[in-house]
Amino acid sequence: MTPLFIANGNVLDVHTLTMHAGHSVLVEGGRIAAIGAGLQAPEGAEVVDAAGLTVMPGMIDCHVHTVASSFNLGNVARLPNVLTMLRALPIMQAMLGRGFTSVRDAGGADWSLAEAVRTGLISGPRIFPSGKALSQTGGHADFRPRSDELDLCSCVHKLGNIGRVVDGVDACRIAVREEILKGATQIKVMASGGVASPNDPIGNLGYSEDELRAIVEEAGNANTYVMAHAYTPRAISRAVRCGVRTIEHGNLVDRETAELMAAMGAYMVPTMITYEGLANEGEKYGLPALSIAKIEGVRGPGRQALEILANAGVKMGLGSDLLGETHYLQAEELRLRAEVLGNGPVLQQATLIGAEILGHKGELGEVTQGAIADLLLVDGNPLHDIQCLLDQGAQIRAIVKDGRIAKNTL
Repeated sequence: MTPLFIANGNVLDVHTLTMHAGHSVLVEGGRIAAIGAGLQAPEGAEVVDAAGLTVMPGMIDCHVHTVASSFNLGNVARLPNVLTMLRALPIMQAMLGRGFTSVRDAGGADWSLAEAVRTGLISGPRIFPSGKALSQTGGHADFRPRSDELDLCSCVHKLGNIGRVVDGVDACRIAVREEILKGATQIKVMASGGVASPNDPIGNLGYSEDELRAIVEEAGNANTYVMAHAYTPRAISRAVRCGVRTIEHGNLVDRETAELMAAMGAYMVPTMITYEGLANEGEKYGLPALSIAKIEGVRGPGRQALEILANAGVKMGLGSDLLGETHYLQAEELRLRAEVLGNGPVLQQATLIGAEILGHKGELGEVTQGAIADLLLVDGNPLHDIQCLLDQGAQIRAIVKDGRIAKNTL
């Protein structure tokens, strides 16, 4: 691989939230080899002039659904696998174009999509797939309509289904082992009701504690962890006590539950922007009426949840959780959070804390020697104006992923 030399940029240190003016970055073998003010480009290196631009880490979205090409997840679940894959490609390409160089897929994407990106077959962010999210019968990933007779769920076999229905301790153990075997890098579990599914109110719990503990144990046996969809204090505290490492959404969290999360070292991945998309565009694009009716119950408390979590010292990763036609809103999650928490903490959530959640601390989410060279060259200073990271990456002039230029408008 030809060395890459990014010259004379303003390098953002996301640890200290400071800018180092006039620094260059040398990339060799896909990693950052050196950073400094007096560096010289080695002979034969590709040189990019970053004068006046911010050089910052590629961003990490810890909650996406790359195969969710429609609001109506039940319809997506019935698509042929090849069509599901083809509809996912522009979604992934656009994520990378917005500056998200790594994403954690929270249900749907599998090893094949991740491998296609890794090998350069398709363009997109580095994917950490969860495979199929685990749901109890009637839970958040059971999209079968009410009927006199329930058809057998074909969710295990369809790429477009974000989850699989599995019940009982032994069956849950087998399901975890199967998802790991198929290439999941972490396990997703539906620990409460949700918005996009038809028959599970938000306040419902998902799985028994015995089932949750078995899922956590099996993930731990494979040296990975469990992420849990959960909204209410009851669902969140129960999941954390059962060993779940990251909670997804958590809109209704209270102070006591947030303090429990902090004490247990659990992470939260709020997903504020998806509720704006669901509320504003869901009906137009086919979100079922039962789901639309659930939105307001979690949309309003989301901002307050950010404050509660921050005050309790809970580490938060960035997540968007968008569906269908609203994937374009992804970077707006930065803006919504910055309005509550400020630009600096949100940038850390989208980089450093995201890398911790993925298990790649020191490798992703920072511009330091030895880190993987995922870099953004931004026309603007995101510490002062988060807007420069919005607008579909219009002010992100260049994107480097794994040491290779993925976008260059300079």
